[in-house]
Amino acid sequence: MLDHFILSVVVCPAVLAIAVRSVADRLRPEVAVPFLAWSIAGAAAASTANLAVFTLKALAEQPLAGRTLGWSDAVVRHDTARVPWITGLSAVLLAAAVTALARAVRRYRQDLAAARPYLRLDADANGVVLIHAAEADAFAVPIGTGRIVITTAMRDALDARQYAALLAHERAHLTHRHHHLAGAVRFAVALHPVFRLSARRMEYLVERAADEIAAGALRDRRTVATAIGAAALVAAGRGEAGLRMAPAARDLRRAGAVPRRVACLLGPRRRGSWLLVAVLAAIAVFSVIWTGECVWDLAELLSAAR
Repeated sequence: MLDHFILSVVVCPAVLAIAVRSVADRLRPEVAVPFLAWSIAGAAAASTANLAVFTLKALAEQPLAGRTLGWSDAVVRHDTARVPWITGLSAVLLAAAVTALARAVRRYRQDLAAARPYLRLDADANGVVLIHAAEADAFAVPIGTGRIVITTAMRDALDARQYAALLAHERAHLTHRHHHLAGAVRFAVALHPVFRLSARRMEYLVERAADEIAAGALRDRRTVATAIGAAALVAAGRGEAGLRMAPAARDLRRAGAVPRRVACLLGPRRRGSWLLVAVLAAIAVFSVIWTGECVWDLAELLSAAR
């Protein structure tokens, strides 16, 4: 059973996390985000299931369990005799993963609780809530039918086309359930720390996906790009006139998220690669299937130990 631990707990999550981080800029974000988010979540769930199976094996190795349930604990232990520590390690990792997941769920619920008051505010026919505030801000509330919250400072900082682009961006988050996808990635990070390598990149891809969807809705990539730049400047509280709207291609990987998003919109729309997305999704599917085989192996082992 050691091969299941190596592949589903170590290799597949690491390969997927590194691959997402490496190829994110080569993907068409509005297409890739749901596939990648659920692939990461699936791989994290498969890893956790493997840890649970090995934890069950650790319990089955105990003499008391053998006497009570009628199998040979020695036969169960023999399967991983060369690495006797693997079951104990799995139990520790499982406990850590469950604890981290509980914390992530608690934070998620706190975020939802903090967002609910905005649902009680008056919204226009398009679900937009305008708040009188000196601080520039804009965000989507992904509860129920959803709300888009805009402060007057943000609205006043944008012209009519830029404001429409901002609304289209936030509406894309709601329509395509980006908050749920981002939540799935956060839960995956809680279950398996290696996905921290790709968490920031996924956040970036989610924003890029909303950018592209907004650009498609307005049929104006440049307006969305200038809206992103203007909103970022006013939200940061700085009136810098020197924001580079199109960094050199060789500098894109080192540029901040906003300049990179703007540069992508000012350039031609990416065609993306379905093959890359399929390969990344296949890694997660393989991990899930291999986890099912791990469960089967444990069942066969316990049957043989009777």
